[in-house]
Amino acid sequence: MAGLINNLLILLLVFQNSCLGFKNPLSVFKRYKDTTRSLSSECLGNNRPVTSLGLTDFALDIRMPGVTPKQSDTYLCMSLRLPVDEEAYVVDFRPQASMDTVHHMLLFGCNVPSSTENYWDCDEGICTDKSNILYAWARNAPPTRLPKGVGFKVGGETGSKYFVLQVHYGDVSAFRDKHKDCSGVTLHLTHQRQPLIAGMYLMMSVNTVIPPGEKVVDADIACHYQKYPMHLFAYRVHTHRLGKVVSGYRVRNGQWTLIGRQSPQLPQAFYPVEHLVDINFGDTLAARCVFTGEGRTTETHIGGTASDEMCNFYIMYYMEAKHAVSYMTCTQNINPDMFRNIPQEANIPIPVKSDMIMMTHEHHHEETKKTDDSSSLKQPKREEEEVLDQDFHIEEAVDWPGVNLKLGQVSGLALDPKNNLVIFHRGDHVWDRNSFDSSFVYQQRGLGPIEQNTILVIDPSNAEVLDSTGKNLFYLPHGLSIDKDGNYWVTDVALHQVFKLGVHNKEPLLILGRSLQPGSDKNHFCQPTDVAVDPVTGNIYVSDGYCNSRIAVFSPNGMFIMQWGEETSIGKAKPGQFRIPHSLTLVPEFGQLCVADRENGRIQCFRSETGEFTREIKHKLFGTELFAVSYVPGGLLFAVNGMPYPGDIEPVQGFMLNFSTGEIMDTFIPVRKSFEMPHDIVASEDKTVYIGDAHAKTVWKFTSTEKMEHRSVKKAGIEVQEIKEAETVIEAKLKNKPISTESSKKWEKHHMVEQASPGISFVLITTLLIIPIVVLLAIAVFIRWRKTRVYGADADHKLESSSGRILGRLQGKSSGGLNLGNFFASHKSYSRKGFDRLSTEGSDQEKDEDDGTDSEEEYSAPPPPPPPVSSSS
Repeated sequence: MAGLINNLLILLLVFQNSCLGFKNPLSVFKRYKDTTRSLSSECLGNNRPVTSLGLTDFALDIRMPGVTPKQSDTYLCMSLRLPVDEEAYVVDFRPQASMDTVHHMLLFGCNVPSSTENYWDCDEGICTDKSNILYAWARNAPPTRLPKGVGFKVGGETGSKYFVLQVHYGDVSAFRDKHKDCSGVTLHLTHQRQPLIAGMYLMMSVNTVIPPGEKVVDADIACHYQKYPMHLFAYRVHTHRLGKVVSGYRVRNGQWTLIGRQSPQLPQAFYPVEHLVDINFGDTLAARCVFTGEGRTTETHIGGTASDEMCNFYIMYYMEAKHAVSYMTCTQNINPDMFRNIPQEANIPIPVKSDMIMMTHEHHHEETKKTDDSSSLKQPKREEEEVLDQDFHIEEAVDWPGVNLKLGQVSGLALDPKNNLVIFHRGDHVWDRNSFDSSFVYQQRGLGPIEQNTILVIDPSNAEVLDSTGKNLFYLPHGLSIDKDGNYWVTDVALHQVFKLGVHNKEPLLILGRSLQPGSDKNHFCQPTDVAVDPVTGNIYVSDGYCNSRIAVFSPNGMFIMQWGEETSIGKAKPGQFRIPHSLTLVPEFGQLCVADRENGRIQCFRSETGEFTREIKHKLFGTELFAVSYVPGGLLFAVNGMPYPGDIEPVQGFMLNFSTGEIMDTFIPVRKSFEMPHDIVASEDKTVYIGDAHAKTVWKFTSTEKMEHRSVKKAGIEVQEIKEAETVIEAKLKNKPISTESSKKWEKHHMVEQASPGISFVLITTLLIIPIVVLLAIAVFIRWRKTRVYGADADHKLESSSGRILGRLQGKSSGGLNLGNFFASHKSYSRKGFDRLSTEGSDQEKDEDDGTDSEEEYSAPPPPPPPVSSSS
């Protein structure tokens, strides 16, 4: 008995020592943590500013400490000291703010803040020494990472010791309820030395005067660059209300190379430089802001108030660490004559839809006193990590009944202004090998047009058909889009035409192309695939198509404007070449049109105004075909690929991509049935995604779900953190599903931290399980010892009866061993769930009853030769 008690004491000591020996990874920041200011109880921000992200990385939460601005155009500042003395690198910025309350935020780095108060009016200054801009945010801009290997250096002997957050509260009507604001930004810092150091170059006009009523006024800035080479990767423009367009250039040997051009009335984000631009010693940096004085009755000067103007062109760059300079400015024009040769594009205003115009630009002092920066940072990220905050995952809405709709081949999807789903399908017609001859002339005209309604308006919540139209109009429907006024724009590959349909009009409002006549001139199409309509200009973009390889542009009334594109040459597809331009999506925020270049398995993007190629997005996971693409305001692209060719391994699936970087953020597939030929995709701003399948004759709905939970629960004095990110990684691996690199890295870092205190989880769990068992066994032994003394020879029988009641409770009705499920189930409020045997029967997927489809619509042969004419989609 003494030995048993000794063993129990040893177990208890091991348990106690293990708990005491467990060190929170944040213990290294204890000194800092103890001195930080606490946030208001009304704030939802993290009251622990520092969070470990592994052995070398940590997160720093910088928030306003619960403030209530009382006047519009209030600028408030607060500071936070870097929690470590050694140098670190900021590689990620995650905003914690909403444009409903905050006009913009700026984050500065310096050594001595202007105040030691919890927060102060920024009119008192930001820093007593030189301050560097590290980050800028506005209008719900997404999180930001720098390119791989690039970071803003802080700490150490030369880096900033303090962060100063400046928040501009433009309209304080949101604070009528007197709530406290805790807006801010979360930084991801690493101690890993970055080979490239980021910096900011500001070009700013200081003496421009805009006469009243003057239609066009230019403000020019130019400086010689006389430092080590720098590489530009993002730019941002900034003016107030009168600015029309801002452009920045590198001038070398008389040649002007565009860095970036944007309307300052669009969200003032840091946009990625479309083509890598390097700046060398001797180059000239030049920028032009175009203003108008129309509507003003007095002169407008450069200044910080709402009635003043500004002309700023920001450049984000990186340099080799040994030569790095963190901040540079240019405020003069060293050669006014050179602007006679500025490219004409710099003088052309960028049209902006009225509802895209930014919030009122009420500003106080910029740069001289407190650098106003109604900016949002939207720039490249690390190549293998997400820029956008991916705390969600796209998965099928399995309770959505829309998959059971009775449809023909689904060819097009769109969302109307009420966010209803609109489906374009082929009724009882199919596209197969017999549909066209070798000249692309439709061979089944004798069937007549489709007698069913081909356009269905669907309630997105319950899949109820709200409206239908399109009867007796089409032969082989294909693409569908809806303009800002709710008009339907569709293509018919058999008719070789594009139609504009009013919701309540029986006859088309506009028809482009000649009925049943394939061609490639201004008046003819050849199997056109899709349409997109610019919400600002009304221009019509047509992807044409299966037998042409071009994008044709028309005015709102149908007049031909221009075209671009050519057939794909032998070998690697070049920019601007197509092999079936299959789907279009406009990206108004960036002034671009993106095309799903189907048989080249890529997305190509172009300037919508000029057709100039800007970028290609191509991934191995796309496989050999990419069918459709859809853009969501805020920086997300959704796409879907095609069935793999024989020998290919890439599965057919949906993709969520970051538009700014082109990186895949998530992939998704249905769980009911399987993709056969997903043909079109459309997504809404709330990340609800619909995919229509031509062969499965169905439409899937996908929704975003929380990917990671992270909440603190205080119970019995113990803080419990539930982190489900590891489960996401493990689940993805079990399903052979691609996972984001960031999620994998975070999980691996979390796992490394756990390994830093070896055995703690094992000891803790083992101890908790052994102690009650040992106690029960000790009771049984004690009973036996007592009965031996009391009953003598008869003890064995009575012991069996007594101990049987105890062990029987543990064993349940079975004598096959200890059954904890039955034991806990016998006690009220306990469940045996989790102790039951895991089910290994059943399947997550149903067999598709239509496997043997009679349609070969959209069939295409594997490359390298172009797909046969019978290919379709």
